[in-house]
Amino acid sequence: MAAAAATAAAADASHGGNCMKAWSKGDRVVQPTYGAGTLVEVNEHHTVIDFDEHGRRVFATRLVVLQATNEPAPAKAPRKRAARKPKEKEAKA
Repeated sequence: MAAAAATAAAADASHGGNCMKAWSKGDRVVQPTYGAGTLVEVNEHHTVIDFDEHGRRVFATRLVVLQATNEPAPAKAPRKRAARKPKEKEAKA
């Protein structure tokens, strides 16, 4: 019986206890390949995570392995807008 319980526990751990209800937008998680990130979207088909060092990635919800983390998101510099190019006057004579 102990072997069956250990096998069930290992199966749960391999899925990271990843029930769709357990995760919500804004949760901080760790994924084995990409590291720490913030959940952007979670539904029954896709899980979108914005990783601290690897950008945004999309995973199949039923396959992704995640662990919760208390590590805060790093401060990101605000994105700069592209400078507007002045329009050249067509009426140059």
